[in-house]
Amino acid sequence: MSGPDTATYVGHATVLVEVDGTRLLTDPVLRGRVGPLVRHGGAPAPETAENLDAVLISHLHRDHVDLPSLRRLGRETPMLVPPGSAGFFAHHGFTAATELAPGESRRVGQLTVTAVDAHHDGGRRRFAPEPRAVGFLLGGRRRVYFAGDTDYFEGMSGLAPELDLALLPIWGWGPSIGPGHLDPEGAARAAAALSPRLAVPIHWGTLYPFGLRRLRSGPLRSPGEEFAARARELAPQVATRVLSPGESTSLA
Repeated sequence: MSGPDTATYVGHATVLVEVDGTRLLTDPVLRGRVGPLVRHGGAPAPETAENLDAVLISHLHRDHVDLPSLRRLGRETPMLVPPGSAGFFAHHGFTAATELAPGESRRVGQLTVTAVDAHHDGGRRRFAPEPRAVGFLLGGRRRVYFAGDTDYFEGMSGLAPELDLALLPIWGWGPSIGPGHLDPEGAARAAAALSPRLAVPIHWGTLYPFGLRRLRSGPLRSPGEEFAARARELAPQVATRVLSPGESTSLA
């Protein structure tokens, strides 16, 4: 028998989703530092990287594709990646990366994984000059939406009916965010449009420029509280749970 269905907020856009006995890890960043960004909160638990059925990659920005973290998972780990990015992963030695365009699906364990639209820059890298950004729907006993990184778009209202969980980005990695991102209010609007049973904010409170916490620590603390407050106003039908890195929630 499979264990309980859970989601663990590893930090930033990295979430371990366990549904129907299938283990999926999103946008893995497992190190203490990515370039000038340092990790706040505890290090990921060692078991986060174990016995994975697949890795989901939403786009190629470096805070979502961290090559040392992916190498830790193993170059043969199955990966579902956005259109235009397979050459990048092949060049770096990953042998099981499959592109998934919006509307396309693959079976992973007991789940069906479907790529969906995201309104965000795809993150150009060498060997991937024109990649796209995507989100993912996971379908099984529970239905989970991982938005990756995106701005609000009108199609959200019909994107995924009868969701159990929406993993919604609410910030970024610095003191401000630019276009192509959801802020706490935008994420609350997305929660209202998607109407999941439960919304968990991600992409906040983990990565921050070195030394800046002493000067401006608010973005490491306040976005989660702001999202929960705005969601109570704009999406009262949706339960929200603000998790710290390393915390889990049941999907039952």
